[in-house]
Amino acid sequence: MPSGIGARLAAIDERIADAAKDAGRDAEEITRIVVTKFHPAELVRELDALGVRDVGENRQQELSAKETELADLSVRWHFIGQGQTNKAASIRRSADVVHSVDRTRFADALHRAGGEASDRLDVLVQINLTDDPGRGGAAPGEVIALAEHILTLPSLRLRGVMAVAPLDEEPAAAFARLRSLADDVRVVEPSASWISAGMTGDFAEAIAVGATHLRIGSAITGPRPDRR
Repeated sequence: MPSGIGARLAAIDERIADAAKDAGRDAEEITRIVVTKFHPAELVRELDALGVRDVGENRQQELSAKETELADLSVRWHFIGQGQTNKAASIRRSADVVHSVDRTRFADALHRAGGEASDRLDVLVQINLTDDPGRGGAAPGEVIALAEHILTLPSLRLRGVMAVAPLDEEPAAAFARLRSLADDVRVVEPSASWISAGMTGDFAEAIAVGATHLRIGSAITGPRPDRR
């Protein structure tokens, strides 16, 4: 019987498969991103040995450090934290996907950091599903304008939307609103089919409304180390 991180990974993957089956979906179309916030690079190497190919980070400094140290791995790096325009160049150098584009200035900064010869960067529009304007994400009424703006930036590739379910709302209701907004974005860009939603406590509800990317942290990695 496996133990430790391998067992936790297998248990989460089994739950994802069950949720996909309940939703009438194929689990193979769902990407499980392991969030390794505050964990050492060695843990990512262990995950790689277990077959994990998608890893998420919340902070630019941690993303950059791990991506540099682990350049020999075939890991796809997802930046899922709040992006600052003055760190856009560093984020772009290290990330394969940026989930948290929530304003035109950040999109513009990522584009400028790309230069003319860079590969296109996959990005998602982060949507704020709460009533708190201070939370990360574009307001629902701003989503289409932001998506249209991203489409004018040739070094970015709009892939879809991302959101976190509010703590004071049933995840199913919040994710239903996210799905509606995702459908609106696909009217603007039909290929933008990604929906990044769902964490340990609510990924089944996210899968039920069509989430394509799940962000799972400590349920796989174990408790986060104390921040140094």
